[in-house]
Amino acid sequence: MIGYIGRRLLYGIAILLGVNFITFILFFAVNTPDDMARLSIGGQRVSVDAIEKWKAERGYDKPLLINIEQSGAAQLTDTIFYQRSVPLLRFDFGLSDAGLDIGHEIRTRMGPSLALAIPSFVLGILASVSFSLLLVFFRTTRLDFWGVVLCVVMLSISSLFYIIAGQWLFAKVLRLVPYSGFIGGFGMVKFLALPILVAIISRLGPEARFYRSLFLEEIGKDYVRTARAKGLSERAVLFGHVLRNALLPILTSTVAALPLLFMGSLIAESFFGIPGLGSYTIDAINAQDFSVVRAMVFLGSTLYIVGLILADVSYTLADPRVRFE
Repeated sequence: MIGYIGRRLLYGIAILLGVNFITFILFFAVNTPDDMARLSIGGQRVSVDAIEKWKAERGYDKPLLINIEQSGAAQLTDTIFYQRSVPLLRFDFGLSDAGLDIGHEIRTRMGPSLALAIPSFVLGILASVSFSLLLVFFRTTRLDFWGVVLCVVMLSISSLFYIIAGQWLFAKVLRLVPYSGFIGGFGMVKFLALPILVAIISRLGPEARFYRSLFLEEIGKDYVRTARAKGLSERAVLFGHVLRNALLPILTSTVAALPLLFMGSLIAESFFGIPGLGSYTIDAINAQDFSVVRAMVFLGSTLYIVGLILADVSYTLADPRVRFE
């Protein structure tokens, strides 16, 4: 098991190095430092002196990968790649193109993102599993049929519709919650209530349909028929046997998503005015701040790899029969 985790960590590090390098190439293949300077200053008719000044202030006046004007190790270290991308590997995010500390922004905005993501994640899973178990309990009935129809309809609707409809109904018509915004402390509850509700409803359709398929697959197996033959009630069979044996795929999807909770929600945070990492990324994209975007891409890749490793390790905790050679 330790050897397996070690190999997975090595694979993850190799993938992370590749992602860092490919991201750097893609960013600077699409936008050269001159293009970035024009976008930041504004307009195409920008003087050469203004472009060179902007590049010098932000360290973009150096060669991308190899500095042939230097000698020895300086040929590699005195480059944009070494000074702007290599520090990401030790989680030194540096400064944004606007001159702000990216690491400080991430630490500051992580709290609002988690305040929205954790309740949405936990309550969303509980709602989806409970609803899917209800449909399985009343399978082949009208409740099951219309429940599946509802799931298909809900997964066919964009999450953006739920956000706009929720703001219109609960904030504008009923005036139960604020339209958008965020404050610290206990007062954040009234600002997070609507985003959390929207997140739960938008996830209910696809997740409940998926969990229902898992439970129906388990309910037709031999151990379920044996449990019924022993005289167990349908409720005991469903909760004591089917749910427990269907935990493996559920655990895989949930554990893999845990590290990504730190990244926040791009759309929800932007629409509800929550100063989290999701809105931070959107603002950086709109402002053409490529330093922030690269940092967030790297952080997201790191958390995704960590989530996959945690999901693999959780297999053995959910099912002791699973062993890795």
